[in-house]
Amino acid sequence: MSFASSVARALIPATALVVLSAPATANPASDLKQVQAHLAATSSLVANFTQTDGKGRQLPGTLQLKKPGKIRFEYGRGANMLLVGNGKTLTFIDYDVGQKNNWAVANSPLSVLMSPQPNLGRIARITDSGNPNVIVVRARDARRPEFGTLILAFVKSPSAPAGLRLDGWTAIDAQNKKTTVRLSGQRYNVAVADSAFTYAEPKKRR
Repeated sequence: MSFASSVARALIPATALVVLSAPATANPASDLKQVQAHLAATSSLVANFTQTDGKGRQLPGTLQLKKPGKIRFEYGRGANMLLVGNGKTLTFIDYDVGQKNNWAVANSPLSVLMSPQPNLGRIARITDSGNPNVIVVRARDARRPEFGTLILAFVKSPSAPAGLRLDGWTAIDAQNKKTTVRLSGQRYNVAVADSAFTYAEPKKRR
């Protein structure tokens, strides 16, 4: 599997993602309520991203998100692949090999970002970021551990929905391989055309 393909797959359903425990913050209930308010107030998001694997290799790209369930990761630097969610199905297309794979959006770790009515009370907890301006959330559904764990970082920002800006997320798999996604240039609740969540079918390689 190519580096580009392996990095992209960190965004689709992963198995047995784990994360080290961290002390709770002073106001975890308040912080979690603010995060949930931010997610509920976000109907769309457009941003740049940089995805980094455990060896420090990076892929840049652009992200478009539109609720419910629509997301698009467009990779740059000649990475001939795409990750698209159309509301129900999440599809990873590798044009270099002419293949695609499908998953239900609800089975993706990123479904917490794409739900119109997120309920974090059962699956999430606040961990200590060490910075009063940063809220870190660890989300994992114990009833469905195969969906993995997502660690989300939010920066306090008065101009963002509910006073928070999503800075990125980190996943650590069972082999201790870490993938980090950092966002920049975030724009919230802007118009995003539904056509952004379509894709060209890959051509099968012989």
